[in-house]
Amino acid sequence: MDDDNSAPSQGELRGRDLLGLGGLLAGAVVGGMVVGLLVDGALGTSPVFVLVGIALGIVAGGIGFWVRVKAALHG
Repeated sequence: MDDDNSAPSQGELRGRDLLGLGGLLAGAVVGGMVVGLLVDGALGTSPVFVLVGIALGIVAGGIGFWVRVKAALHG
């Protein structure tokens, strides 16, 4: 009998794990954008740091995504 409350087996990702990964990616990009907006507002350099922040957010989110998936798949 399959129990829905059991821990996922090695190499298995559950729906809540995938939602967490999506939140990680979105949060990293939005966080980078917000920091870029704040820096641009302070320096008057719009949209330079917004674009830099978004790019760094994408990179940070991708690295975090890779680390979490690698850890989940390898136990």
